[in-house]
Amino acid sequence: MTWLADTQTSYDTVAVDYAALVRGAITKDQYLRTALAMFAESVQAAGGGPVVDVGCGPGEVTAHLHALGLEAFGVDLSPGMVDVAGRAHPGVRFEVGSMTDLALPAASVTGLIAWQSLIHIPDDEVKVVLNHFHRVLRPGGPLQLLFHVGDSTRLKTEGYGGHPMKVHIHRRQPDQVSDWLRDSGFKVEAYTMLDPGEKPQAFVFARRED
Repeated sequence: MTWLADTQTSYDTVAVDYAALVRGAITKDQYLRTALAMFAESVQAAGGGPVVDVGCGPGEVTAHLHALGLEAFGVDLSPGMVDVAGRAHPGVRFEVGSMTDLALPAASVTGLIAWQSLIHIPDDEVKVVLNHFHRVLRPGGPLQLLFHVGDSTRLKTEGYGGHPMKVHIHRRQPDQVSDWLRDSGFKVEAYTMLDPGEKPQAFVFARRED
């Protein structure tokens, strides 16, 4: 898939500058910290166990979950991002992988989190990704998504230090994402907006059924 290769190359190119940009963002934002604390509490209530951060980028979310006491590890399409994450957080596990073909055993994780990574997946591939999420999660395991809200798609050709990029950004409505989750066997428990206004984002909190 050309778009997948373009996404990988783009994030390999910007990995170092992107990591510098987002470093410390969770510490500064109480809403992000609260969302991660809620996720950690849900994982612990489900009995604990491995947690995967899909599309982990430079590993800030993974490391924060690890610091909260979770057995968290990160997966990212970009080897460059995985390298940056591993050097920044040497005590945390990171590996290269694609959410479109998630190479984890069935029911092998208690929780799954994907922040701002589903935004690069075309509509006709989202169901494939969510089916993988459902497959690798244990029954009752929590899922947390964060994504850009809207009804448009744009091609990003430059970013993070002025480097060339070729990635599509898909903005979606929480209702649409919630419907896709239900169709894939998840129970949607809540969703909430973050930064409503010019660049709105949304959290969706769900759980694997059966």
